[in-house]
Amino acid sequence: MKQRLYIYDTTLRDGQQTQGVQFSTEEKHQIAHALDALGVDFIEGGWPGANPTDNAFFDAAPQTSAQITAFGMTKRPGISAQNDDVLAAVLNAGTASVCIVGKTHEFHVTKALGITLEENLVLLRESIAHLVASGREALFDAEHFFDGYKSNPEYALECLRTVLQAGARWIALCDTNGGTLPAEVGRITAAVVAAGIPGAQLGIHTHDDTENAVACSLAAVDAGARQIQGTLNGLGERCGNANLTALIPILLLKEPYASTYETGITRKALRGLTRTSRMLDEILNRVPRKQAGFVGASAFAHKAGLHASAIAKDPTTYEHIDPALVGNARIIPMSNQAGQSNLRKRLTEAGLEVAKGDPALGDILQKVKDREAEGYAYDTAQASFELLARDVLGQLPQYFEVKRYRVTVERRKNKYDKMVSLSEAVVVVKVDGEKRQSVSESMDEAGSDRGPVNALAKALAKDLGQYSALIEDMRLVDFKVRITQGGTEAVTRVIIDSEDGKGQRWSTVGVSANIVDASFEALLDAIRWKLIRDLAT
Repeated sequence: MKQRLYIYDTTLRDGQQTQGVQFSTEEKHQIAHALDALGVDFIEGGWPGANPTDNAFFDAAPQTSAQITAFGMTKRPGISAQNDDVLAAVLNAGTASVCIVGKTHEFHVTKALGITLEENLVLLRESIAHLVASGREALFDAEHFFDGYKSNPEYALECLRTVLQAGARWIALCDTNGGTLPAEVGRITAAVVAAGIPGAQLGIHTHDDTENAVACSLAAVDAGARQIQGTLNGLGERCGNANLTALIPILLLKEPYASTYETGITRKALRGLTRTSRMLDEILNRVPRKQAGFVGASAFAHKAGLHASAIAKDPTTYEHIDPALVGNARIIPMSNQAGQSNLRKRLTEAGLEVAKGDPALGDILQKVKDREAEGYAYDTAQASFELLARDVLGQLPQYFEVKRYRVTVERRKNKYDKMVSLSEAVVVVKVDGEKRQSVSESMDEAGSDRGPVNALAKALAKDLGQYSALIEDMRLVDFKVRITQGGTEAVTRVIIDSEDGKGQRWSTVGVSANIVDASFEALLDAIRWKLIRDLAT
């Protein structure tokens, strides 16, 4: 019979400590519902009383199957648990479970708190007992536990025994500084279990300062811990927390975990993992990390011709799992390393059937290699590659033609006597048999300039005749610039990532000595690819 592992998500609390991250109450609700759909057991909503956003979240906590948990700290020295207003704020959140953090490292007890070791045990005992007496499921985060155990194992263990005897349901061993390595985590966790702390009541909370948070969490499970704390996409203070988007598929799909343990997450729910990961990045206005395991756009990308040839015969030759299991997809990029098997696979995925041995395959490959010698890169710009192939095959529709365009950037004083920039673009296109001219300024709602590329995009999209409605839901989500040659002959490569309301995401490339021209080329490719996709369905 499989043993139960519990997944404790702290994205909304510990994840919010990531530099530059601040969730709104509405966003916290959106993330909580996504986590609940995934099937986690606990959702740590925040620290009641710490800020208005967390207060608002608990005032109208979402209805979830997962246990919404409030986070706080032990009572303060010299104040009873019943009269501690910080502890009271956590209880007033009204959650069935409460997690409080306390000291287990003697150094932090004597230096940070400035109290004796025995006085700290009183804080732990009375705080947990107060939670239990209030009818709450009590969880205890043993802060700096691994460092504390290495310094004074007897006292660190005494802290755990104290909260256990006071009624704590869970004790999370925390590697707060993130410096403990997997072998140490496994050894110390096993020692804790051997000392009489039941593994069924032990959790693990790791940070990624040595990029070992996932490995450390698994080491704790191997040693007997049965709860794993982490965050979506590894958000968290400094280098982040254990990444649940890696841990969850490992637990469900990899041995010995898949056959030994079960979680509240089903195989069906697992297929939503990539979507959930990217939803979080969208909320944060961040570009998803392409190299992220399981959910990254490059996690199942096969660039080398040798790899792609084998993948076409049997995907398991170069894939450790089926990407569909986590809601991801296989990508066969195009580059000057590609062979014909790679090319045919990519063309098929784009809906372009070309027979093996067709001379057009060699023409496309040569065109790719020639263009990459000029500075283009098609391994990431899949949409531009498809347009290139269609052009060689004579299957590239000409929906519209750009006759000319102009963009100007002006520096001038505003009414507050402050120097500001204003970008203005003029684009002339021929569409539906007639020329149309559009003019646009690049200004946001606050009146700030958003740049010449934004002005061009707005002007181009303003009047494309019958095609304008098809690109209304299209938006630019990332813009990358790279100089491919130095000196006076510098060439600029621009990669644009676009997205639409259907959830389609695609990348295009433009190259020129002029950054505006390179940007406009990539922008044109993005619109053309979108039209081809939508008009083909």
